[in-house]
Parts: sequence; structure tokens; C-alpha cells
Amino acid sequence: MTGKKIDIDRLDLERMKDKTTDTPGTLPYAHHSGSALIKPEDKGKITGRAVAAMQSQTEMQMAQIYDQMQLLADQAKKIKARVEVSERIYQASIPFEPLINHHYFLYQKEDGVDFLSMIAPEEWGRKKNFASFVAEVKLLADHTWEILRENT
Repeated sequence: MTGKKIDIDRLDLERMKDKTTDTPGTLPYAHHSGSALIKPEDKGKITGRAVAAMQSQTEMQMAQIYDQMQLLADQAKKIKARVEVSERIYQASIPFEPLINHHYFLYQKEDGVDFLSMIAPEEWGRKKNFASFVAEVKLLADHTWEILRENT
């Protein structure tokens, strides 16, 4: 091995203590030639990426919440429609006892009075006894009526 010999008598150990640390892992720079390269980061770039990621994530979550709200609003509208048609049916003329999970047909006569029938609009033949078909409905277990088909 060739190279310079180190003269121990000429070493200033006190000065060398200032250039060393007991915890080299906490230094913000490489402490020897084999250390990993440490570059200062652009904090603005890091913050910008973090903010963009945060905004993207929150927009996605807000879209999910909006979709859930839309679903709930649609369900509320269907329940409201069920209540309205149920009230209309219970004020109508019903010459029989409706059974749960059976299909019935709501009609309106010429004089504006509603009536419930077991006969579908296409089954009446030539002598139809109604002015307009309102809806095909099914009696649910909670005694509300599900609208299966409406006259639009």
C-alpha cells in the first residue's frame, strides 16, 4: 500500500471533534464519502404536489357523497309518490279487499272520481268504464302502494 503516512503528533484532535458527531444519522448532509446523496428539496414543489393530491382526493370523496345524496333524494321522491298514490287509492272507490303483493289498476271516471280495479287497461275490451288510466299498483306489506306503471 502506497500513500502518505499520517503523523499522529500533528493531528489536532480538538478541531476534529468539532467536525464529527455521535449521531451521524441526524445530520442534514452526508457525513462521509459513502453516504447517500442528499439534495435539498424544493418545498414549494412538495407542498404543491401535496395540495393537488389532497384536492383530488377530497373532490372524489365529495362526488361520492353527492351520488349518495342523489340516491337518497331519489328514494325520498319515490316514497313521496307512494304516499301520494296511496292516499289517492284509499280515497277511491274499492269494491273488493286488496291483497298484499297483488297488482291492481287505478282509474279515473268521467266525473273525476277514482276507482281501483283488478282489470288491466288492455283487458277492458270495447266497453271501458273509465275516462283515464292512472297507474298500475301493487299493495305492499306496510299498506302503501308501489307504482309499477303510470299513464304518462
